[in-house]
Amino acid sequence: MKARLFAAFLLAFALGTAHADFAGVVVAVLDGDTVDVLVDRQPVRVRLAEIDAPEKGQAFGTRARQALAAAVFRNTVTVKGTSRDRFGRTLGTITLDGRNINRVMVAEGWAWAYRQYLKDRSLLDAEASARSARAGLWADSNPIAPWDWRRERRGR
Repeated sequence: MKARLFAAFLLAFALGTAHADFAGVVVAVLDGDTVDVLVDRQPVRVRLAEIDAPEKGQAFGTRARQALAAAVFRNTVTVKGTSRDRFGRTLGTITLDGRNINRVMVAEGWAWAYRQYLKDRSLLDAEASARSARAGLWADSNPIAPWDWRRERRGR
C-alpha cells in the first residue's frame, strides 16, 4: 500500500512540474538540451524548449553538452515548464541569474532554434548571429541539424 501511495505521489509531483515554474539545482547534464533538476529531493528531467542541440554521436554533440554543463551544472535554476514531451520530460525554459539559457545555447552556437516547435521567433535572430560569427557548431563547414541527423540515422 505504501509503495502505491508513494508512486501516486511521485506521479502527481511529476505532472505538477510539467506546466509550472519551479526551481532547483542542476544535478546532471545529459546532452546539449537536456538536464536533470533536483526539486524536493527528486530529479526532474528537463528538455530545453524550442532549441535542438547536436546529439551525443553527432559532430559538436560533446561540446554542446560541455557548454550547457559550464552554464548550469550545480547551479540553482528556474524552469518555466510549458508541457511534457513524448518521453515524459518537462519542456521548459531555464533561467539562471536572469539569463535565458535556452537562448544562450543558440546565441553561442551550441544549438539550433527548433523550427518545428518554435514560438519565440527571436531565437532565429540569435541563431543567425551565431552562424554569421561562425560560433560553436557554425565553425563546421557543413553543420547538420539534429533533426536531419536523427532522421538519417533512423533510415539506416
